[in-house]
Amino acid sequence: MNGLKDWLHRRRHPQRFALLDQLLRTQAMSREQVLRKQREDLAQIVAFAVDNTDYYGRRFADSRDIASLPILTKDEVRANLDAMLARNADRTQAHIGYTGGSTGQPLAFWWDSAKHELMRAGMMRSYMMSGWRPGQKILNFWGARQDIRSGGLAKRYGEYITGEKTIAAHAYTQAQLGEWAGFVRAWRPILLQGYASIIAELASFVIDHKLRMPTSLLGVFSTAEMLDDRQRQLMEQAFGCKVFNQYGCREIPNIACECRHGNMHVFTDMVYLQSLPGNGEDHLIVTSLTNRLMPFIRYDIGDSGRLKDGECACGSPFPLMEMGMCRQNDLVRTPGDKRIYPSYFNRLLCGLEQIRQYQLVQSSPERLTLNLVTTSPLPAAAIATLHDSIRRDLDANMQFEVNYVERIEPTASGKRRFVVSHCT
Repeated sequence: MNGLKDWLHRRRHPQRFALLDQLLRTQAMSREQVLRKQREDLAQIVAFAVDNTDYYGRRFADSRDIASLPILTKDEVRANLDAMLARNADRTQAHIGYTGGSTGQPLAFWWDSAKHELMRAGMMRSYMMSGWRPGQKILNFWGARQDIRSGGLAKRYGEYITGEKTIAAHAYTQAQLGEWAGFVRAWRPILLQGYASIIAELASFVIDHKLRMPTSLLGVFSTAEMLDDRQRQLMEQAFGCKVFNQYGCREIPNIACECRHGNMHVFTDMVYLQSLPGNGEDHLIVTSLTNRLMPFIRYDIGDSGRLKDGECACGSPFPLMEMGMCRQNDLVRTPGDKRIYPSYFNRLLCGLEQIRQYQLVQSSPERLTLNLVTTSPLPAAAIATLHDSIRRDLDANMQFEVNYVERIEPTASGKRRFVVSHCT
């Protein structure tokens, strides 16, 4: 049966598996070889961007030396969305995606099936660092509703051949945590994957209720936000397996992943990562080496971290990095003790391109304030939709107001948290 599922999976996604094979071949190279390939890929993507996009043709007109190229900010991406799209791109196959990012700044970007398939191939390679193999079961706890496909035969078939199931975890109660723990025990996945705070909450429930988790689990993959030591310890205690930290974003996925030895490796066949000092901490600047639809070159991703010297006992040729304190956000808690993950609010604001920055503040269990920095006020209909969604999904009695501000102050580390809760 597993052989049939694998054949069906490869037949449905031949590009994905071809890309995975390519990535695994690169992984078998020496450190010197992967770094040489990275230098070649970097020169090629810069040349492509200059020759094929209006934005980089103007921006990099005087130099193609990576050390002297200007930093790409999120504001510049917003202002040059179409100019960054490759001139030969097939717009009938290109789509607009959105990310709220870890800094509370909504961002639109172009993507297509080629980028999606490479992202999935890169994720599969990361999973394989745990001992997982294609077709083995993965249970996702996902906080972003736009990533949850609707039901139906196509979804069930996709889940069957890939071995993946996804739980919509943007909001949850203690009862739902119990249901999820029961599903993990019954379904017996090989990997768990999801937002750090969600899986840490599930881990706490498992520990508090002394539940035995299946011995099938090889790893927990934490994504989308900073994984702290407390969360890691909870997960390892609850699920009895290693926790793997992942690093990436919607616009540039598959930047780095942790190996079984606890070191985070930078995937140099997919990105060129720099760490630049500033404001008391090192800031990560990333270049996608593969995105020829909408190149991201020397992009200020909004996170902190640094590159590390040395080799890893796992034998991977990919160099090392470590994350700084970033991507840390609060959960919103309703009077009924429902907990709302921050990505829920990202979804609500998707497509409202007047918004430059936002921050949702919960001052009490019954009161939410949405602070906005905008180019113009939101339409009355958009605000009414926000009100309706908050009351429907969170609490019918939730007080909600929109407040326009000139600036949203960053935290001491320079991050702008997009959800702040003053409720314990």
